[in-house]
Amino acid sequence: MNKELDEKLVRDFPKIFAQRNLPMTETCMYWGFECGNGWEWLIRQLCNCIQRYIDNNKKEQIEAVQVKEKLGTLRFYVNGCDDIVFGMIWLAEAMSAKICENCGSTVNVKSTTGWIRYLCLKCMEDNKS
Repeated sequence: MNKELDEKLVRDFPKIFAQRNLPMTETCMYWGFECGNGWEWLIRQLCNCIQRYIDNNKKEQIEAVQVKEKLGTLRFYVNGCDDIVFGMIWLAEAMSAKICENCGSTVNVKSTTGWIRYLCLKCMEDNKS
């Protein structure tokens, strides 16, 4: 994810991404968001749901320890959560297979061969050149 989107997510969800600027010896969030820009809106919606749930239900604050792409889909690792938050994360991770990692389109998204990525047909063509 580019620096601008990374910084905006951290600024908008400082409690969830409190580990973003810690040293690499303490957290994998040191490396930032290890995925394409197209998933920014999905991560944003997930964080919005998580933070509202925490705030409205007086739950313990959850912090992301790593956000990345693995085997073509989103992985959102946190420092512990209840079943409700786990369900939110599971849903977002499953949805990522239907969202182009490059541009965020939900139209004609397919998995690539070789290194697995979920891209729309336009981004798939653009990646070939």
